[in-house]
This record gives sequence, structure tokens and C-alpha cells, in this order.
Amino acid sequence: MSGSAGWQLQQAIYAALAANGPLATLLGGARVFDDVPQATPYPHVTLGQTSALDWGTGTEDGEEHILTLHVWSQAGGRGEAQRIMGAVRDVLHTANLALTGHALISLRQQFSDVRRESDGVTIHGLVRYRAVTEPA
Repeated sequence: MSGSAGWQLQQAIYAALAANGPLATLLGGARVFDDVPQATPYPHVTLGQTSALDWGTGTEDGEEHILTLHVWSQAGGRGEAQRIMGAVRDVLHTANLALTGHALISLRQQFSDVRRESDGVTIHGLVRYRAVTEPA
């Protein structure tokens, strides 16, 4: 069994981000996480909330996925977070990722936002993607 399209999509996104040299350079190493280890240095990227909706028709199955990625920085100002978010977009926006048992029809960035957290130091970037998949 190939698993759910959502899980396959998350794995493919993680792999694409983790393997990207320019992103790793901006992050200071392989700092893309689903579950962040304690005392992880900044900056880093985390996989966030996901949701899936039925996107099928009367004759075809399909799903629409909404995925949120988080960028965390303490470099002072929003510049580092913005550069990392740009590198994430370079990797993912309209990417053709391979999914086991499913086909990725579309992957597009929908939204981004950068804000300062209440600690006054941490910059938090949010990037939301919309993907459409169908069974292979």
C-alpha cells in the first residue's frame, strides 16, 4: 500500500527541502523538521498544519491539500526569514514531486506572512501551499 496522498506529499516536500543546497546554506545546515529537537539552533523550517479536501469528480478521485510551513529566525529583522521563504518557494512552487501511488497535479504557494513573536526576538514566517493530487 502506498499510503495516503497527504503523507506521500509531506514526505516529498520534506525530502525536496532537506536536499536543497541553497536552502541548507541559508539555514546553516540540514534544519528542516517535522518534529523539532530540543535546543535546535535558529534558523530552521518546520512542517506545520495540513488539511485535505475531496477534489474528486463523478468519475475521477482527487484531493486538494493545504500545507503550512514555518520559518523561524532570530537574526534580527525580517531579512533572514524572507530569504529562507524565498528559497523554500524556489524549491516548491510548481515543483513536480514524485509521490508513491499518487500523482501531484499542482503545487503552488498561496500565501506568506512574516511576524515578530511575542518574545520580541523570534521572527516567524508562515508559507502556505495548495496541492492537488490524484491516484496514480
